[in-house]
Amino acid sequence: MNPVATLATTRRVLTQVRHDPRTIGLLVVVPSLLIGLMAWLFDETPVFQTVGPAVLGLFPFIVMFLVTSISTLRERRSGTLERLLTLPIGKLDIILGYALAFGLLAVVQALVAVGFAVWVCGLEVAGSVWLLVAVAVLDALLGTTLGLLASAFARTEFQVVQFMPALVFPQVLLGGVFLARDSLPDVLHAISDFLPLSYAIDALNTVAADSGEIGFDLLVVAAFAVGAVALGALTLRRRTA
Repeated sequence: MNPVATLATTRRVLTQVRHDPRTIGLLVVVPSLLIGLMAWLFDETPVFQTVGPAVLGLFPFIVMFLVTSISTLRERRSGTLERLLTLPIGKLDIILGYALAFGLLAVVQALVAVGFAVWVCGLEVAGSVWLLVAVAVLDALLGTTLGLLASAFARTEFQVVQFMPALVFPQVLLGGVFLARDSLPDVLHAISDFLPLSYAIDALNTVAADSGEIGFDLLVVAAFAVGAVALGALTLRRRTA
């Protein structure tokens, strides 16, 4: 691993994103708009207060997965990664550079989304708001790392979207957003125990209710994120045929 090469990749990715206002809007504005829409839809009902914390992890997770996987795939299809790998830079440096760049964007995204949910939409948080932001950032990082992993196997943007039913939708359905995991059938509950988004949502709900410790949940999410980065580096190809 070469820290200089990693930071150079991070700087290059952030520069590209800075010149792409549509991507910035998708990353920063869209999650907040979706949260606001949900709050408006369930105005004067307890629904938003119930599912709001989970939604703070759900929308950033999905958006970061899509943006990261498509951005990385485009770089490989354009030959950028092929040119980079002719330089003294390793695959892990490239993957970590992407993860760090989108991780910094995830921090901004989480700050905006949590701030909008709490101070504009009225989401009540019994625990620390800053801890809620930290968990939301980690959840967005999970989406980023899974997006990097998915991009290593996809050949087109359409194939990236096809990974959604395999990597994203099961986690959304079984993660505890729509139905508490304790209420799931035994088989589905057992499956949800192997899905990282389940632990991210558990952590968000715990912080919002100030009802316990979240150390184990965060450790599981972080382990999945690190594993996705390592596997993404191992499977990264120079170019998509």
